Amino acid sequence: MIKPQQFLILFLSILPSITSQQPITCNQSCPGYQTNPVQYPFGFSSGCEIPLNCTPNGEVFIGEFSVQQLNPDSLLVSLPAKCGRLINTLTNLYSDHYAPMSSNAILMENCTAQMKNCMIPMTTLRTHLEIVNCSGAQGGDGNVSCYSSDVTRMFLDYGNVTSMGCRFLFSGVATEMIGNSPAISLDIQVVRLGWWRRGGCDCSVDAECTKIVSPVDGSDGHRCSCKSGFAGDGYKAGSGCRSMKGSSGCNPSKYFSGHCGGTGRIGVLVGAVFVGASLIVCIGLIICYIRRRSILRSRSRVSRQFYQAKGITIPIYTYKEIEKATNCFSEKQRLGTGAYGTVYSGKLHNGEWVAIKRIKHRSDCDDSIDQVMNEIRLLSSVSHPNLVRLLGCSVDKDEQILVYEFMPNGTLCQHLQKERGNGLPWLVRLTIATETAQAIAYLHSNLDPPIYHRDVKSSNILLDYSYTTKVADFGLSRLGIMESSHISTAPQGTPGYLDPEYHQNFHLSDKSDVYSFGVVLVEIITAFKALDFSRRHNEVNLAALAVDRIKRGCLDEIIDPSLEHNKDTWTYSSIHKVAELAFRCLAFHSEMRPSMAEVAAELERIRVSREENTSLSLDGTNHSSVSIVNEKQISQEVKIDESDKKGLLNNMNSTDEQNVSPNYADDRWLSESSSPLSSGRLGSGSKV
Repeated sequence: MIKPQQFLILFLSILPSITSQQPITCNQSCPGYQTNPVQYPFGFSSGCEIPLNCTPNGEVFIGEFSVQQLNPDSLLVSLPAKCGRLINTLTNLYSDHYAPMSSNAILMENCTAQMKNCMIPMTTLRTHLEIVNCSGAQGGDGNVSCYSSDVTRMFLDYGNVTSMGCRFLFSGVATEMIGNSPAISLDIQVVRLGWWRRGGCDCSVDAECTKIVSPVDGSDGHRCSCKSGFAGDGYKAGSGCRSMKGSSGCNPSKYFSGHCGGTGRIGVLVGAVFVGASLIVCIGLIICYIRRRSILRSRSRVSRQFYQAKGITIPIYTYKEIEKATNCFSEKQRLGTGAYGTVYSGKLHNGEWVAIKRIKHRSDCDDSIDQVMNEIRLLSSVSHPNLVRLLGCSVDKDEQILVYEFMPNGTLCQHLQKERGNGLPWLVRLTIATETAQAIAYLHSNLDPPIYHRDVKSSNILLDYSYTTKVADFGLSRLGIMESSHISTAPQGTPGYLDPEYHQNFHLSDKSDVYSFGVVLVEIITAFKALDFSRRHNEVNLAALAVDRIKRGCLDEIIDPSLEHNKDTWTYSSIHKVAELAFRCLAFHSEMRPSMAEVAAELERIRVSREENTSLSLDGTNHSSVSIVNEKQISQEVKIDESDKKGLLNNMNSTDEQNVSPNYADDRWLSESSSPLSSGRLGSGSKV
């Protein structure tokens, strides 16, 4: 007979084995964040067969890589472009349960073997992906190579990828066939991973099994999927498969008849709940109907304004088309935010990449609509190679959206601040300044009535694939004929670029654009910001700083060192000539400033002087140059006699405190860049 002491000892000895056999659970929801559960066999705990990680904000990771999509047969994992990422990082994409599929193209750096079998042409990659030149040199596609394998195989072989002798993993591109057509869709900076369960088929009765050979160790694996007419994950250990044909559960009629169990009292309670819910639904429908009618009336009024507006001939897109092009206005495709809206990159149904500007909702809705119509009318009425081109708009669903041509090389401001690239050489900067002046001069002098831009700044000067200048953002423009009778007290323009006379008469004119362009010229010479509160108090305003140095003959103190202005006579001379022109543009009194036509002609003359000097040094002959400014404008000589120069200097001395007082920098108007930004790199030779 077993004594009580012996029984207690026996129980304590087998207790650990009993507790160790408790079933291990898998948490399929992100802890601390309410999201839909992920499908079996994925989960967020150690007991899951394929464990995932998640952040407090609900973002899902597999290893160190963000999961964008989780499909029944694959994972779409983010692999952002990055220089210097070791090739060994690729091992994190291979495990006992997943590996990169053969439909991927892997981009790598510093490869010793030459790759010629990439399924994606490099020209296409240049269009869709910022091929960063990781070597730091200018021109070409840098040292990035593309690898892809035979698509008849299911997975990329790790040994074949690493045999190319590449040192770094740059990024990836996932491809997918579109239906039965030869076209393919590209998912940039992502990799598609195929996944499987280890071992032989373990599917439910109504599921089909796909056998898989692991590319990692050659072991057997499988995936399950429910047959047609069934829903579920298809695994015995998961939810299995359930029929979609009807349901054997109780319906409302059975509940009321008592066939589902319970008493008549429960039926009465259910009936009361049903009546109350119906009443709430009816009230909600009435409110929605009234709101919808109000929205439709407003939308109809806006649409009529757009369709009836004279001079608007661009396509009008539906909201659904715009939403699809921007992936529902994804934050990943946001390019920038400005005073009047946010700009996203988008891909239209015809494959064209565009910049999409979503106008902000304002309390003064009529003014917002007028703002959009004004910009559309202006951009539709002008045609110049250095003005940004409007491709379409949308006024659907109470939204005002503008579609612009895509500018892959960002803004002049970004290049000057070296947020993109390593800066621009002087000849490129001078050419950009000349083209910008020609575009503004075209608005002032070649149109009747003239158009004033009213927000000229370096962040509104965009650069296309070949670094050709495109002046953007006509959101504050007005037809010149309206200015004679309209005075506005609302803030116009951007602090640091704003005409100082505006604070006296609240009136902006063509000479206001000249002043703003003078600030841009100083930015081009110095690579300083127009307003920088990290500078000394009396140098916060760049216009103040530049005027002071030019008057004291100390321009060399603020010239951008990367320009190497002392390397040759022409560079030194041209920089000083442009500075003198900027000095004239920054005159406090507008009548002392030159016209934009004179500014454009002078810049063209400075730029062409280099070509003339080069031609004379080569063959002793002079060559003519063609300018976008018309002959009438170029024929205007920018001449100031000594008395004019003296008067100008006296005027600058007497008004310097008003002109460039740091008080103007204290205006707190939000004015961020809203220009379309994208990838690109200055080609060799600095040709524009």
